[in-house]
Amino acid sequence: MQERLFPLVEFFVFAFTFMLYVSCSSSKQVAGADSHLEHTGFYVDGTTLRSADGTPFIMRGINHGHNWFPNEEKVAFDSIASTGANTIRIVLSDGQRWKKDDKTSLKNAIDAATSCGMLPIVEVHDGTGSDDIEVLTKIAQYWCEMADVLSGTESYCILNIANEWCGGWKSKVWRDGYTKIIPMIREAGIKNTIMVDAAGWGQFGYSIRKYGAEVLNSDPLKNTMFSVHMYGMSGRFNWLIRFNLEGATKQNLCVCVGEFGWKHSDGDVKEDYLMQYCEEQGIGWLAWSWKGNSGGVEYLDMTSEWDGSKLSDWGDKVINGEFGIKKTSNKVNFN
Repeated sequence: MQERLFPLVEFFVFAFTFMLYVSCSSSKQVAGADSHLEHTGFYVDGTTLRSADGTPFIMRGINHGHNWFPNEEKVAFDSIASTGANTIRIVLSDGQRWKKDDKTSLKNAIDAATSCGMLPIVEVHDGTGSDDIEVLTKIAQYWCEMADVLSGTESYCILNIANEWCGGWKSKVWRDGYTKIIPMIREAGIKNTIMVDAAGWGQFGYSIRKYGAEVLNSDPLKNTMFSVHMYGMSGRFNWLIRFNLEGATKQNLCVCVGEFGWKHSDGDVKEDYLMQYCEEQGIGWLAWSWKGNSGGVEYLDMTSEWDGSKLSDWGDKVINGEFGIKKTSNKVNFN
């Protein structure tokens, strides 16, 4: 999740994005995943995420702050699975800001998700909003340390390297950070599909439009997808939702909405259109978040009880709405 930008910064960023939308009516096509590469699990094929047997997979899932609420693991995972979610995005820490999730914690989280029939997306949250490449490098080193835990999970786990790293709207910083550390992760023997959040607290989809192809090509396995987080700065207008996602899809890059809310401190979100558009375009999404939000954003809690017995209006829309999880989720194929 992202924090509020100063209003003046918001204005200039919005104005810049609008001008980009007007001027970028078409995008150059780039190559997707190389057909000659051997895939041991999930992989990207152009704009499509596929399971190991080649079946297209569209995420319909929920974010969960696992690191902050470790004692709620069983009830939270079971309850999220009961919604019909096929994916769970799991908040972890490399120890830079919160208590480090060690190998046992990581393995247990992955196992808890798969035992419930959900695809786990594991992510380190400590780099949220940072523009420091050293912070991102430390996160990459954490994943290298976890390589033996991830080995063999390629068919049922996705690695979302860092949550919302590059808080500034700095596409080159974002590019330089990820083109540096993705080869490090691959050199450690990690073969899982990689997910990369956009710059600008995950909301600056233009960074993917501008440099996503370079980030993909820095991956020797060409198995990297992208994520845009949609709050008030990226999801406040229908055209802006399309602009942020088409910046990837029109380049033949795979993208999902890794987080989104129905409103936020930086503006209202067109969540109904977002969910409908993603359904029409075959784009995955993950709502933020099951429970545990604080600091004035408790309205993003989908439930007031960990067992999901008391859904909020937000949670009811995500789960039971016209384009919600129960009506649009497909099952995970772990083979």
